[in-house]
Amino acid sequence: MLCLTEGQMSDHIGAKLLYPMLPNHNCVMIGDKGYDSDEYRAALQAKNIMPCIPPRRGRLIPANFDANLYRQRHKVENLFARLKDWRRIHTRYDRCAHTFLSAITIAAICAFWIN
Repeated sequence: MLCLTEGQMSDHIGAKLLYPMLPNHNCVMIGDKGYDSDEYRAALQAKNIMPCIPPRRGRLIPANFDANLYRQRHKVENLFARLKDWRRIHTRYDRCAHTFLSAITIAAICAFWIN
């Protein structure tokens, strides 16, 4: 699932757009500290999705997460690093969001095909 939002929007607010598309089965969502909010964790748990999100530093009630599972997040970060190797994506030449998402899709397919 990929959703393009404005640059100033926080992660957990942008994730609200994806609530209806979340699967309804047992799985795990690995996210960084930007997704740490009680509302987002409750929405994930309502759909039987286990959140693996480290708590923010200033959180009053620390949330639990699986540190070993969280280490797998680097695979997603590596994908974004490969996508940013494409100059068109990294400098955001495209003005329209649909054209930019198309360029990301083509780059992701090529990166997947090469490996």
